[in-house]
Amino acid sequence: MITATDMELRAGSRILVSGANLRVQPGDRIGLVGRNGAGKTTSLRVLAGEGEPYGGTITRKGELGYLPQDPREGDLSVIAKDRVLSARGLDQLLRDMEKAQSKMAELVDADELETAVRKYGRLEERFAALGGYAAESEAARICSNLGLPDRVLAQPLSTLSGGQRRRVELARILFAASEAGVGAKSSTILLIDEPTNHLDADSITWLRGFLKSHDGGLVVISHDVELLDDVVNKVWFLDAMRGEVDIYNLGWKKYLEARATDEKRRRRERANAEKKAGALMMQAAKMGAKATKAVAAQNMAKRAQKLLDGLDEERQSDKVAKIRFPAPAPCGKTPLMAEGLSKSYGSLEIFTGVDLAIDKGSRVVVLGFNGAGKTTLLRLLGGSEKADAGEVVPGHGLKIGYFAQEHETLDHSASVWENIRHMAPDEQEQRLRSLLGTFLFSGEQLEQPAGTLSGGEKTRLALAGLVSSAANVLLLDEPTNNLDPASREQVLDALRRYEGAVVLVTHDPGAVEALEPERVILLPDGTEDHWSEDYLDLVQLA
Repeated sequence: MITATDMELRAGSRILVSGANLRVQPGDRIGLVGRNGAGKTTSLRVLAGEGEPYGGTITRKGELGYLPQDPREGDLSVIAKDRVLSARGLDQLLRDMEKAQSKMAELVDADELETAVRKYGRLEERFAALGGYAAESEAARICSNLGLPDRVLAQPLSTLSGGQRRRVELARILFAASEAGVGAKSSTILLIDEPTNHLDADSITWLRGFLKSHDGGLVVISHDVELLDDVVNKVWFLDAMRGEVDIYNLGWKKYLEARATDEKRRRRERANAEKKAGALMMQAAKMGAKATKAVAAQNMAKRAQKLLDGLDEERQSDKVAKIRFPAPAPCGKTPLMAEGLSKSYGSLEIFTGVDLAIDKGSRVVVLGFNGAGKTTLLRLLGGSEKADAGEVVPGHGLKIGYFAQEHETLDHSASVWENIRHMAPDEQEQRLRSLLGTFLFSGEQLEQPAGTLSGGEKTRLALAGLVSSAANVLLLDEPTNNLDPASREQVLDALRRYEGAVVLVTHDPGAVEALEPERVILLPDGTEDHWSEDYLDLVQLA
């Protein structure tokens, strides 16, 4: 169980949450919602014990499974399978058992052999107590359902894409949560931030079923409305304007209805109070003209102000970043080409012999199963990674703008301002400040380290960098991840309006429809084809 008492969270001097009293108990499946920057990711980190609140106390009892929005793995030389098994300590036990078996095979002395056999027996007993080989099978089943086949599980984390590593981390905490066994009640509280990022449609469907049946407690941040509708039985709404958490002990659809009713009530109460306060102020003004009525007039004015002070702050239309991709710089007919691109990680071949030509203003979608090399191809084209064979050939006037799904183009230790200044060193300061303002960054937030931003805020900052670039070829890797619906629509509208060339990797069918692509590249073979609506079904599956 997790209990937060009088919790206060801040970003610099900005209050995100004030005086929140929250509780997560077995059976709770809570959707943590609010606009980008409201404090959802910060709240989840603090509840998980990965950060400290500015004020208040938090107590935790029992096991926790935490999936941050941007997992930062430690040792990337670890095999993916071992990383998942480490959730129950099985990885080290298996390694110890293998060493013990090897030692037994080498020993000749009877006493030494007997000692080694006893040691192996103790290890095997511990392994069996933790579920043993059945647990290994359970881990493999979870991984498979999340799109991680045996081939991937045998690889070091360093050879996996960012999306695959994130799925390994998700598999790890789900494996820990299923420790009690199929059909048994779990006591693990899951705290998960955007779990459907990088998942295909089948994996998302399976995950919804897993979370819906999980009874150990759950807090989930997600922009996947279908997941929230299917899974949650309570909603915490972080109101960025008031710095408060509204708690609804309702499922998703009933929450939407109740919140709409609350907003109507607040508007009605404010209108009535403003009407009464206005009448009191008018009367006070009339009475104040007479010296004998001055005290009474002051009291009446105070009553009017007290009426207004007792109301919730009026909700204005939520601000949305005004996203417009840059006017592309002049370029030749074919600003970007690639010939015979091949890439491997160790003995694992990602793709080989990929040729492509990105013409001026062309619109291309890259499709392929998870791990087929979509992100790797964009990194090669953007120059952040080198091919094993082949080359990227820049055409006349090429200016690339690269949006990375893991936000690796951002310096997480630098401030918002330092990041945008690095992205556009020649731009005038006032124009950059105005640009950041349109992306909802202003005041103290300009000095905030990029690493402390929410996923949606990092996306906005990276997109602001693109806007300042005058790029004529955009390489976009999952640009709608982590965005609330209003911000996502802004990105899609920007895609529709952009006049330069775009190479897009996405699981979002809406992004593909907004792009109106002309061509598709299918990985790992590198096959190129004219776009047709038949490919749209593959977007969520790939």
